[in-house]
Amino acid sequence: MNIVIITGLSGAGKSYAVKFFEDMGYYCIDNMPPDLMLSFVKMPGRNSDSDQDIAFVIDIRGGRHFSSLVPALMDLKEHGISYEILFLEASTDALVNRYKESRRMHPLAEQGDLLNGIEKEKNILSSVREIADVIIDTSNISINEFKSKLEKFFKREKKKADIIINMISFGYKHGLPRESDMVFDVRFIKNPFYISELKDKTGLDKEVEDYVLGSRVTAKFISKTLDMLEFLIPKYIDEGKKQLVISIGCTGGKHRSVVISNTILKKLISKGHTVYLEHRDINKAGK
Repeated sequence: MNIVIITGLSGAGKSYAVKFFEDMGYYCIDNMPPDLMLSFVKMPGRNSDSDQDIAFVIDIRGGRHFSSLVPALMDLKEHGISYEILFLEASTDALVNRYKESRRMHPLAEQGDLLNGIEKEKNILSSVREIADVIIDTSNISINEFKSKLEKFFKREKKKADIIINMISFGYKHGLPRESDMVFDVRFIKNPFYISELKDKTGLDKEVEDYVLGSRVTAKFISKTLDMLEFLIPKYIDEGKKQLVISIGCTGGKHRSVVISNTILKKLISKGHTVYLEHRDINKAGK
């Protein structure tokens, strides 16, 4: 039996996540009081129904009951019940736009103060975010992209990876990926943007790849980065981490970060790791 606790910011996509888990065959309960999770899981007859996975949605709508979430999770662990926490978030601008479009009130927006409500919720949820197994930022992704991310982490295969590595190439001029665990800055590598025949190409083109990888500095950086990751990944697994987000950035996210990410991706996969890659800014204008 798989148990997923869905939580996160109001307006970040929990309703869609529930639909995803329902389609996956999960028994979903929205706005579940945390104190009742253990009783529900251990309900007579439920333990024998090991194929019935469960998804609980628990968030600040529960009011004072939400404060009991962490103790309730500790109770589950003490009874030998494993679970995963999915935390959904989005930027303040994205949340404001969504609330304006839906014309709904934020649960903590006293006297209609939406910004204050969002900040208050972020503070309340900060401790839960820290222990989340999977964090997904839905600020700038489509429904299909959101579904793909959920499938990466929760669509069960015959053999489950010890840890799933998400790599993101990005451009600093477009902002850091909020979900990053580790960020590598590759702006020290010579920029193909200033080579006329490479300027309008991307890191997916062989000419750009050859240019970036042709540097001794690049080769040394990749080697040292892989050494560090091979040291750290088992440590993260030992800590019980299920998701590791590695972001690699250059100025515009179009050339250097794309090449470096592709190269490290191939190396990690060859060592048996489960790795996914997103070129976040490759189609945006910039250096």
